[in-house]
Amino acid sequence: MNKTTQFKHLLQSNQLEFILEAHNGLSAKIGEEAGFKGLWGSGLSLSAQFGVRDNNEASWTQLLEMLEFMSDATSIPILLDGDTGYGNFNNMQRLVQKLEQRDIAAVCIEDKLFPKTNSFIKGTAQPLADVDEFCGKIKAGKDAQRDDDFSIVARVEAFIAGWGLQEALRRAEAYHAAGADAILIHSALSVPDEVLAFKREWGERCPVVIVPTKYYATPTDVFRDHGFSLCIWANQILRASISAMQQTARTLAEEENLLSIEDRIVPVAEVFRLQGAGELQEAEKRYLPKSTRGIRAIVLAASQGGELGELTREKPKAMLDISGAPLLSRIVDAYNAVGIKQITVVRGFGKEHVNLPNLHYVDNDDFADTGELLSLHRALSELDDSQDTLISYGDVLFNKYIPQMLSDEKSDIVIMADTHWQESVNRHRQADYVNCSQASSRRAFGAKIQLCRIDEKLPDEAIHGEWMGFVKLASTALPLVRQHLETLLAKQNGRQAKLPDLLNHLVMQQIPVQVLYTTGHWLDIDSLDDVVQAGSF
Repeated sequence: MNKTTQFKHLLQSNQLEFILEAHNGLSAKIGEEAGFKGLWGSGLSLSAQFGVRDNNEASWTQLLEMLEFMSDATSIPILLDGDTGYGNFNNMQRLVQKLEQRDIAAVCIEDKLFPKTNSFIKGTAQPLADVDEFCGKIKAGKDAQRDDDFSIVARVEAFIAGWGLQEALRRAEAYHAAGADAILIHSALSVPDEVLAFKREWGERCPVVIVPTKYYATPTDVFRDHGFSLCIWANQILRASISAMQQTARTLAEEENLLSIEDRIVPVAEVFRLQGAGELQEAEKRYLPKSTRGIRAIVLAASQGGELGELTREKPKAMLDISGAPLLSRIVDAYNAVGIKQITVVRGFGKEHVNLPNLHYVDNDDFADTGELLSLHRALSELDDSQDTLISYGDVLFNKYIPQMLSDEKSDIVIMADTHWQESVNRHRQADYVNCSQASSRRAFGAKIQLCRIDEKLPDEAIHGEWMGFVKLASTALPLVRQHLETLLAKQNGRQAKLPDLLNHLVMQQIPVQVLYTTGHWLDIDSLDDVVQAGSF
């Protein structure tokens, strides 16, 4: 049901209905969750949340922007406290058009002069609008509406201004004849005598709305018995929030800690819930690229990197300074850039120095006598099999497209190989070379390339690329890989085994390991020359 129709039903209900003041998206959502069927966009509250007076100091377009947030946050109708219509008949027409565009169900305008003054501030000194001029605003608003169920409520201020019952009735009759869908009769007395007298005289000519802010002690059944249509709780949410904020602010200022207030306020998780964080997470699953969700990384960074001499005498290679930031930080940034935020780092040598925030740490205190497979095993032992997992070393810089490519690949086990392997030979360095089912070529483009062997001592004619130190394990492959990992570790000297040993073992067991070819854009930090080159990577 449209919000306009929902509100029309509230006005025409055969029982007393209630709507609640709200002044932003959060309070609007709280009101809906509390069970209210409609909301009151209070002029007082909307002004107050901006920190200005209820004298049209906030422009109507500023109020309109907040109303849009309120409307978007809820599925129930909003009745705007539209003050005097923010000008003459022309302003009223534009207001109605803009409210309909933002799915606001109704507007209430009061018969005072622009700029308005709050009814409870020297009300008897406030002049009222000319009846004919105000009727013209109502007619203009009704002519401007496109939705037949959009409602205009005419607020009669005769009692506020001290003009009495007969003037209130005269004005209400004129406004009803001009097309008002309901009359809001307002009173500043602490008893309901004026509004009850009006309703007895008015009868059932059209719905009557009340705002019992001043005569709050009146039992609600009195309003039911007199046949009022709608009751507005007009500013209580704002006032309750102010008292809570004042008390909390004073406590924090005096005690300078959170211990005394934390148990009295909602947890941050409740704020996230009201903001719809859960809905966003579900949307991310549907709409974001696969590489940014459901994937985690393991960084193997237990080794010292003794080949770098004094640079790693006290702290591990992973914490080398690279252009003002640790090497590990550069690795984490590359993962984060493609949405991989769940990162487990295996520490070993100098683990007290490996202390970057927002990472999960696993320690391999046997790093000096063990290889990479034991570090991997300890990381996997703390993780379940629910997510795809990327594995890399703590001494390799890389462009973000590398984890992106691995994440997007659907195969169970995937590695990457650099086809510029000759550069490694020319530098006379050890490297993990790969022999594959097919060499990189135009014909191989788009084909499923499988690993045949990974070895430092492959003859040149058998080398198709250099393994870059990356492995992607799909969640479906993790249980099987765990079994083979444990098998290798149980063998003699198995605790010294490395990742290439695992890959070769999988191939020997006829478990496919897919190879993605690429060219460059990574750097293995193995020497002082590499450290220098890393500064301009």
